[in-house]
Amino acid sequence: MKVEGLRSPQVKVVGLYHFGCMIDKIRLYCIGNLPDEYFRGSAVGLDGYLYSLLEIRYDELQERVKSGSNDKETLEWCCDNGHKPNKIQVRVQNGFVSKMGWKDPFSTFVNHVKSQAGIEDINEIVTLFELIALDEDS
Repeated sequence: MKVEGLRSPQVKVVGLYHFGCMIDKIRLYCIGNLPDEYFRGSAVGLDGYLYSLLEIRYDELQERVKSGSNDKETLEWCCDNGHKPNKIQVRVQNGFVSKMGWKDPFSTFVNHVKSQAGIEDINEIVTLFELIALDEDS
């Protein structure tokens, strides 16, 4: 389902996949426009790995986003108050999250969602990014 105001996790913000999507989810949640089925502040999945990389907590990030800072300012705040990843860490993170679901523990989740949606026969969809892209297009 396409959610107005929610960027794809494949859109990079200051070099990081999913950061803009994570920030959009917080903004949409704060105004009551985030659908219930979207994970918010989760310690797992794409959000969880990004929180872990940046060494920040959801509640602190939510307060920062609510203050009105833009994406770049918010990421700078994360780096100042948590961990500033170097270029190699960003490359590893981006490579990892872009392939989540392909021959890893997230494969079970991707296959479960595909089965629930009746698309288990679509073999081209193996990653979370591909699954999300399909959902965004419908």
